[in-house]
Amino acid sequence: MPTRTARTAWTGTLEQGSGQVELSSSKVGTYDVSFPKRAADDAGGTTSPEELIAAAHSSCYAMQFSALLAEAGGTPENLEVVADVSLGPDSAGGFKLTGIALKVTGEVSGIDADTFAKTAQAAKETCPVSKALTGVEITLEASLDS
Repeated sequence: MPTRTARTAWTGTLEQGSGQVELSSSKVGTYDVSFPKRAADDAGGTTSPEELIAAAHSSCYAMQFSALLAEAGGTPENLEVVADVSLGPDSAGGFKLTGIALKVTGEVSGIDADTFAKTAQAAKETCPVSKALTGVEITLEASLDS
């Protein structure tokens, strides 16, 4: 399996500095980052480590869930996965990820709502990004569209 790479160039202090994160392997883009915008309610056109983790988690989860749904006899027509990643103070100092809320809805033929829910939970537990983030509480809300 390949290794994927991202690179960040940073200039200045935490409070006054800024940087750009480049998705080096795919070359799909370079995105601005800054701590003041990371900590603000409005990201103002910049991304953050939390948003990048949310992107990684939602896409990884969608792939894992679709694979497990097929194993359970279902045919995923469409899935929508939202990952909300929260940053907050760490009692040991600094900041930490305080939680990840996954929400998945989907249209899947060939399975019932109970199988959908059980498979959604199994995907949460076996998605490689979920495994990497075991130090963070991950919640899941799953609903099968009819």
